[in-house]
Parts: sequence; structure tokens; C-alpha cells
Amino acid sequence: MHQQSRYRHQNTSVTAINYHFVWIPKRRKKVLVGSVATRLEELLYEKCQELDLSILALEIGNNHVHLFVNCPPTIAPHQVMFRLKGYTSRILRQEFSHLLKLPSMWTRSYYCGTAGEMSSDTIKKYIANHKL
Repeated sequence: MHQQSRYRHQNTSVTAINYHFVWIPKRRKKVLVGSVATRLEELLYEKCQELDLSILALEIGNNHVHLFVNCPPTIAPHQVMFRLKGYTSRILRQEFSHLLKLPSMWTRSYYCGTAGEMSSDTIKKYIANHKL
């Protein structure tokens, strides 16, 4: 799916599932700078393509990552995080030895919020106006 598509069309469904993820390095260390940040971006695009996720927005701060992705209905948010954090941690720590000083690359925690094409208020009003 290319980034301009609003919906994913499959045989029996049409979906618009967008997740906003935020996660941080262990101890909130400011290690996501320079070539580490550049490589992290490359790895995220690579793994998202493999998982059939479309990156809608990506910002890498020195101590956090914001990722907004469109996902197929077959992958749960916790799986997205598990796969992205595991993959990027392994490769970044192999390629940048100073990251081995951290007990792990990422904390186990993350934030996930959902967003579709309509706001929650719009959906509530739509449902309220379609009572049987």
C-alpha cells in the first residue's frame, strides 16, 4: 500500500487503521542522534515495509521516537512494537558499540493511540443519528 491511500481494500473488508506510537531508549538516554538516528529511520522504513505498514509520519528525537503508521487488520499494536523494537535494537547494537552500554536499547513501555479518517466525536454523532 502506498502512503497516499486512505483505505486498505481486501476481499471482505475495507480498513483504515492508523496507530500513533511513542517509545524511548532505556533510561531515556539521548542516544538517538547523528548516524544512530539516520540508521534507525532506515531500519524502521525497512521493517515497516516488510510488515506491510505504511509510515504516515516519523520523528526521531534524541530520546524518543514518534511513529504514525497505517496497519493491516491482521497485526495487533503490541506485535508492531515487538517487531520494530526487537529488530531495531538488535541491529543498532550490532552496528554502534556504544549502545551496548545500555542494558537494553528500548524500555518495555510504549504509547499507542489510534486514529482513523474520522474523529471520535464524528463517529459518536454518526452512530447516534443512525438509531433503528
